[in-house]
Amino acid sequence: NSDVCTKYQEASKIINLTLTGLVSQSVAGAKIIDLCQFGTTVIDSQVGKLYNKKVNGVAVEKGVAFPVCISVNEVICNHSPLPTEENAELKVGDIVKIDLGCHVDGYIAVAAHTLVVAETAESVPADVPDDLGNVAVAAYNAMLIAADAIRAGATNTDVTKVVERVASNYGVNTIATVRMHQMKRFVMDGVKEVALKEPTPEDIDEGEEPVPECTFEQAEVYAIDVAMTTGDGKVRPADLRTTVFKRNVEANYRLKMKASRYVLTEVDKKYPTLPFTLRHFDDERQAKMGITECVNHGLLMPYPSLIEKNDAKVAHFKCTVLLLPSGTNKVTGLPMPAYFKTDKEPDEETAKIIKEITEREEKKARKKAAKKAKKKGKK
Repeated sequence: NSDVCTKYQEASKIINLTLTGLVSQSVAGAKIIDLCQFGTTVIDSQVGKLYNKKVNGVAVEKGVAFPVCISVNEVICNHSPLPTEENAELKVGDIVKIDLGCHVDGYIAVAAHTLVVAETAESVPADVPDDLGNVAVAAYNAMLIAADAIRAGATNTDVTKVVERVASNYGVNTIATVRMHQMKRFVMDGVKEVALKEPTPEDIDEGEEPVPECTFEQAEVYAIDVAMTTGDGKVRPADLRTTVFKRNVEANYRLKMKASRYVLTEVDKKYPTLPFTLRHFDDERQAKMGITECVNHGLLMPYPSLIEKNDAKVAHFKCTVLLLPSGTNKVTGLPMPAYFKTDKEPDEETAKIIKEITEREEKKARKKAAKKAKKKGKK
């Protein structure tokens, strides 16, 4: 209904605003922890302006839906450090992947973006490697094509095929562990999901599970999540502390340690369904002590930082789409940085779809500008 759509739109505006701010702040000398805290502060301050009237005596929940993560170079995702443990600074030429989520009343919007660090927000990175430009263009185009392919009546295998086609055309590999997910109220990873590639018999032998086929329906919401690499796409956990977790609502266990009980009580009270970071706890020391027992007994699910080979280039882009009666509406995500370029041309089908998407976006922008001018003229 319109109220639900409005909440998705508000969460999306906050995500795009926060992401824009993070991009401008991601310059040489910026500390990763400061960027994570900056993004969290923007989300919290913006949601604080919305829906402050209680509904049936209950406050509307809103805030971070997925912790702000800043993953650099071969680290692919989920890096959200603690202030007491890491003060790493960005350097010119670093490849930065930003990932974040926001919700308003449980209605979630997410996005991810890839950039190259420059000296200042106004300067353009020099000498962007050709292979990085190529994998970034591939990942971004695959996200656009996948978002266009997710429509009522289509299947997840249809989307997997178009992503595989784009990756093959640009000569790069998808990150096998990354999946697109349906999102529901207070649920980031719904039952319906989309693989970036069909697992091979070798992948299945190594433990990867095939994704069951599903059909998309009107009024659904999806996170279009695409990560690609110049490496082989087979990633491993990084040698970094895992700080992002999510409650497993189906598990129960009588915890023995006081610190563990503190963690679980805080999680059940503040983060009962959505991912969180240890950075959000008032007592970080207790949180670090208690998290292990909670994970060992399946009460919390970890989101470890994932890493590619040192010489591999990785690009990660994500957007949120709403399947409306009028069609699929992409509501989050920033344009790809113009300095990402490639000599490779998209295949004919991909080029045709990208042209159609561009024309739609230009038409929408003109309509929005005309509406704004008309409103300004009335004042």
